[in-house]
Amino acid sequence: MVITAEKATMAKRITLCEMDHLSIGKKARLQRLLYEHGPGNGTMLFLPIDQGLEHGPIDFFENPAAADPEFQCKLALDGGYSGIVFHFGLAEKYMKHYAGKIPLVLKINGKTCIPPDDEAFSTLTGTVEDAVRLGADAIGYTLYVGSPAQDRDFDQFTAVRNEADRLGMPIIIWAYPRGEYVDKKGGKDSLYAIDYAARVACEVGADVVKINIPKVDHGKKADEPGEYKTLSLTWEESIQKVVHSAGKTMVLFSGGSKVDDAELLRNARTTMENGATGLIFGRNMWQRPMDQALNISRQVSEMMKSI
Repeated sequence: MVITAEKATMAKRITLCEMDHLSIGKKARLQRLLYEHGPGNGTMLFLPIDQGLEHGPIDFFENPAAADPEFQCKLALDGGYSGIVFHFGLAEKYMKHYAGKIPLVLKINGKTCIPPDDEAFSTLTGTVEDAVRLGADAIGYTLYVGSPAQDRDFDQFTAVRNEADRLGMPIIIWAYPRGEYVDKKGGKDSLYAIDYAARVACEVGADVVKINIPKVDHGKKADEPGEYKTLSLTWEESIQKVVHSAGKTMVLFSGGSKVDDAELLRNARTTMENGATGLIFGRNMWQRPMDQALNISRQVSEMMKSI
């Protein structure tokens, strides 16, 4: 079966008003992120600095100044971001002077990159109560879709979701396909894997999902299951399909490893024009010197205001 571009399902950006299932607490916090900070027009631009735990100090070699979280705090404040993403330790140590000025997304689970991702699982490093105490407007949770450890992941997430619902805290799921079986079915960045991850986030109760931009690897296309093998979509239509699969879950696209300005701006505009609610760009921003990081951040923010 070949699904042509003409048959592709179009997707539009979901609005906060359409998410009528949300509690008052979740709506109030998302209102701040969507309309009171950053681009402020119902979109979101986040600056994550969770890579120190996930990747180690190696990510700061390109711009040593970025090893100091004050760098990211100043960039988030002056660069027009909707919020900054910290793990517990950095939030407690560095947010005090920025409380109320930069919204916080508290990342509450994580892992190092030292073990392989064959059975990827991120254990808890914080709680929803920590997020409330630190004044966060959302929590971040990494869910490894397709990992052999997904049973533990789903159990852990269910407890987090119940607590977040009780306390009115929005949940952003980092939906990352990982594990040996994902690699055998087209790879972690294939449309099949990203599309599945978006749907899983919606199914388990995410309010927002962070995913990578799907890529086409013609060498692995035949490994993708079922109709994905013959799915014939443009890059833009692939993005629309992923957004559609997320349903009533807002979609943030990740920037991934650092790219040049032209590619960064092209990725940002293309995802926003095809249904994304926002962007979450870390290394692509803070691996640049401050003047360059501010310049590209402001360009992205201005582009988002015009979409």
